[in-house]
Amino acid sequence: MKTEELFDDTENNEHTPAERAAAASRSTWVSVVVNLALTVGQVLAGLLSGSQGLVADGIHSLSDLIADFVVLFASHHSKKGADEAHPYGHQRFETGASLALGALLAAVGVGMLWSAVHKLEDPASVQRVHIIALWVAGGALAAKELLFRYMLAVAKRVKSSMLVANAWHARSDAASSLVVGVGIIGNLAGYPILDPIAALVVGLLVLKMGWQFGWEALHDLMDRSADDHEVDAIRETLVSSPGVIGVHDLRTRKMGDMIVVDVHIEVAGAISVEAGHDIAVEARRRVLSRHRVLNVMTHVDPRRATAPDTSAVVAAER
Repeated sequence: MKTEELFDDTENNEHTPAERAAAASRSTWVSVVVNLALTVGQVLAGLLSGSQGLVADGIHSLSDLIADFVVLFASHHSKKGADEAHPYGHQRFETGASLALGALLAAVGVGMLWSAVHKLEDPASVQRVHIIALWVAGGALAAKELLFRYMLAVAKRVKSSMLVANAWHARSDAASSLVVGVGIIGNLAGYPILDPIAALVVGLLVLKMGWQFGWEALHDLMDRSADDHEVDAIRETLVSSPGVIGVHDLRTRKMGDMIVVDVHIEVAGAISVEAGHDIAVEARRRVLSRHRVLNVMTHVDPRRATAPDTSAVVAAER
């Protein structure tokens, strides 16, 4: 699922960059506390119980902790206003953070795969785990799922794709804890090889999610347009503005979680330049108030009245 599909594009853009940054900071600090506790608990329990899957899950929690600080860094910089060097502001710090999160997830996934494959090449080295590993995996699963639901709710409320990426990072940890739990149960049931197999599955899940987020962020950095639903909504707002006869050459590009719009609006050719300007200003104001749009660049085109068709009259006279 693309992150923009989680947002209702027809709602007003009611959250300022400062409000979105504050929400990101609060939710991310909650994630920091949870992931710090999980990292320490899972790695120690995994080492003491002999569960490679639990250790791998703990390393995944550590990657979440690192990702949280990446988000805090990006959130702090993205709320800065426009300046001479950045006339459109610093919104793309969030996109850069999403790309970094994707790369981090992919790197962690590759590391997990390498470790799991190494264990599977030597099945005799796989030991039986202690029952404490199962309890820790169950507790980690519950904590990560609750964290995911909290962070996703905040991300949807303030419409932040960066927070969506971080929330799904937490969900990937929840999924990995579930797989690890299954592997531990199999190990306790007399099938030790299931523990490194669980670690292998976790690595594949993490690698897949890292690729998805990194690919989406990369396209946004290449000035990808907003989705069709959002473009149609912006077009409807422009066409419904008083004095606007038509719209053409509507182009959009992503700027973090915001959008930059370039558009030609058509007005009656007989009106004054000042009247045409006023129409463009009102159309721009409507778009900014109703959509997640950072700026609208308008070009006013006059539409001349079409000359009446006299061919039928001429034919009748003949």
